[in-house]
Amino acid sequence: MNSILSILKQNGGQHMRLMAGPVLIIMVLSMMILPLPPVILDLLFTFNISLAVMILLVAMFTKKPLDFAAFPAVLLFATLLRLALNVASTRVVLMNGHKGPDAAGQVIEAFGHFLVGGNFAVGIVVFIILVIINFIVITKGAGRIAEVGARFTLDAMPGKQMAIDADLNAGLIGEEDARRRRSEVAQEAEFYGSMDGASKFVRGDAVAGLLIMVINVIGGLIVGVAQHGLSFGEAGRVYTLLTIGDGLVAQIPALVISTAAGVVVSRVATDEDVGQQMMGQLFSNPNVMFITAGILGLMGLIPNMPHFAFLLLAAILAGGGWLLRKKQVQEEAEKAQEPIKQQAVVEAAAAEASWDDVALVDPLGLEVGYRLITLVDHAQNGELLHRIRSLRKKFAQDVGFLPPVVHIRDNLELKPNEYRILLSGVEVGRGIAMVDQWMAINPGEVAMNLPGNVTTDPAFGLPAVWIDVSLREQAQIAGYTVVDAGTVIATHLNHLMHRHGASLLGRQEVQQLLDHVGKEAPKLVEDLVPKTVSLTLVQKLLRGLLDEEVPIRDMRTIIETIAEHAPRLAALNPNNTGPDAGELLTLTRAALGRAITQQWFPGDGELRVIGLDPKLERVLTQAMTTSGALEPGLAQNLLAEAEQAVQIQENNGDPPVLVVPPILRLSLSRFLRHHLPQMGVLSNLEIPDERILRITSVIGGSNA
Repeated sequence: MNSILSILKQNGGQHMRLMAGPVLIIMVLSMMILPLPPVILDLLFTFNISLAVMILLVAMFTKKPLDFAAFPAVLLFATLLRLALNVASTRVVLMNGHKGPDAAGQVIEAFGHFLVGGNFAVGIVVFIILVIINFIVITKGAGRIAEVGARFTLDAMPGKQMAIDADLNAGLIGEEDARRRRSEVAQEAEFYGSMDGASKFVRGDAVAGLLIMVINVIGGLIVGVAQHGLSFGEAGRVYTLLTIGDGLVAQIPALVISTAAGVVVSRVATDEDVGQQMMGQLFSNPNVMFITAGILGLMGLIPNMPHFAFLLLAAILAGGGWLLRKKQVQEEAEKAQEPIKQQAVVEAAAAEASWDDVALVDPLGLEVGYRLITLVDHAQNGELLHRIRSLRKKFAQDVGFLPPVVHIRDNLELKPNEYRILLSGVEVGRGIAMVDQWMAINPGEVAMNLPGNVTTDPAFGLPAVWIDVSLREQAQIAGYTVVDAGTVIATHLNHLMHRHGASLLGRQEVQQLLDHVGKEAPKLVEDLVPKTVSLTLVQKLLRGLLDEEVPIRDMRTIIETIAEHAPRLAALNPNNTGPDAGELLTLTRAALGRAITQQWFPGDGELRVIGLDPKLERVLTQAMTTSGALEPGLAQNLLAEAEQAVQIQENNGDPPVLVVPPILRLSLSRFLRHHLPQMGVLSNLEIPDERILRITSVIGGSNA
């Protein structure tokens, strides 16, 4: 029974809200068409006054404009209601005005006699002053503020949208919060645009009130003299007083609503309403109150001045300033005690540690000096945030998995223009970026010197110079690659992400990658983990590929290779510990051979590579199969000749790629990668059969 009643109450409330608009339209039309008795007019005028007061109070107690988003529509309907009341009251005044001052209702009589003392000249002056205040001061100011607010809100809208996207990509907010904030930005733009239009209704209402008064006075004179036989003076007195009462009872609510419009569009959105803002900011400084009290006190001592009013207000301000100063002294004393209390809390917390004291390091982080904060501050539309968002998306498309979110923070221990890149809390890169300058990078063929701070490109180690903005075009014409500070940091970060891609691929990323593949090819992965291999082995294999910057986009080939060879390799392992990761990596690279070769040698031309001397190849094979390590002398000579071969390849414009037998590839790749990171090591199995292989330089000989 209770549930049925609650449903009925809920539905009843919804129906009442739905009927509010049609009922209001019917009321307006009734007032314009049907003659209303004075009692109904009194009720409607009273309702109009109460509605205006409610609108003003709601406007004052809102904390941001969107809390009263319906205000433009309310303003329109309130204006329409007031104009309809003017039509209804004009009809009653002209039809029944000759019967006496109460012919149009007690509300109009009260405003026409009590407020202006029954003097129609005073009433006209008061009415005109109210119209001038409403039209020239309040509505004009509110309309201008609404117009400027709408323009600036629309101009700031793209920046706010990008800031929301930056927060979302940086992981600071969730998708639901981003959707809500986007909706608020759109609503704010619509609100100020609506207020710009609604303010025109208020100004038009003020003009209409003045014209209605003039028309009513002239019409009353004509009706009173021509139809009811009143003298010109009597008709002027009766109908003018009724018209003034009618105008005042309409213009006072109009003035209140115009004030509410000004309050809504002129306030600055904070966590306080208008009253709290005014009291908190006007009466927050006791020195201001003391000085004001002193000035009023001196004026009160001047002869022939109203001493009581000046001295009383001076005493009140001085007393308020003294109470405020006393309160501030108490707050300062409490603030002085706050560090002691915090220290006590810290000591109490230190007495008993918990898991909350354990802070996990970020997988990928960027720390910047204070001069670089503008590049990463979403409030200032930092361009680096958008570059990092695009960088993560491009990395996922090129490499094959989504990297962790880059957590950005400022570090006062860094130099103002310095930044550093962290991987699991450990620094892997550091550089300098000049916010107001551009970096001109010399690709190696430019002889022209540019004035500026000589430096080195942090990503690739190329010679560079920081130049002024005015030299940008000149540097580009000379052949320099010119980039801004945000691009320098983003390029450095991108380079390190590719270089340390294996470290960014954790178990969680591997599981997410398998889940992603499983959505498109469920049969491919359903028997892989843990039936065929463990998740740890899959992670180790993928990391082995990423260590040599081999993309893992082709997960279908990788999974099929694992499923095909893992059971056989596991059966060959005498220790029964599963398949050998090194052998599985070799087979996987062979399956990906076409893509690996294409990565180093785009197109279908011949492969100009580095080879091993046959004697050196036999020595290395024997060393790897017996001891698994190289003698120091052999390793040193091998490295020296590898450096010479790489230099020859680069001079000839060929990729520095060494092709070796499969048994040597993994060991030589691990050895050479630490000393020559730009050098690639491929096995014979990874070269497609249709590609022509040409040895252009050889490692080995008498020295090796």
